[in-house]
Amino acid sequence: MKPRRRSRKRAEHVANRLHSAAIHLLRQLRAEDEAMELSGPAASALSVIVFGGPITLGSLAAAEQVRPPTITRLVKAMEAEGLVVRDADAADRRVQRVRATAKGRRILEQGRARRVARLANALVRLPTAESKALEAALDILEGVVRTPGVGRS
Repeated sequence: MKPRRRSRKRAEHVANRLHSAAIHLLRQLRAEDEAMELSGPAASALSVIVFGGPITLGSLAAAEQVRPPTITRLVKAMEAEGLVVRDADAADRRVQRVRATAKGRRILEQGRARRVARLANALVRLPTAESKALEAALDILEGVVRTPGVGRS
C-alpha cells in the first residue's frame, strides 16, 4: 500500500510557513554578521568561496545571481581587504579562480560560529520532545533540499 501524499493546498501551506520561518531565522542570525564588518553581498560571496572552494568569477556570479561586472567589483574589494586572492587556472591561464585567504576563511568561520552559537542558545531551551521532533524534521528537510529542482522556478 502506497503512503498517502499531502494535498497540494496543504503542501503549499506548509511550504509558505517554512519559507517564512527560514527568512525570519536568517534575519535574526544575520545580526551576528556585523562583527565580520562585511556587507551582505561580500559575506555571501565569501561564504561561497570558503565553503565551495576555489571558484571562477563566472561561477561565483552565477551562484550569487549577479552579473559578472558586479562580482568583479566585489572580488576586487575583497582582494583589497585581504580576504581573497585570484589565481590563474592551471588548465586555462585565461580563467581566474578566486580562493579565500586565511584571513577570509577565519572571518567567515568565526561569523558562522557566532550564528550557530546564537541558534544553539535558542534550541537548548526547547523541551526534549520538541528538540527531538525538530531533529527528525531536519532529516526530512535536508532530503527535500537535496531533491533536484528544489529552489528553481
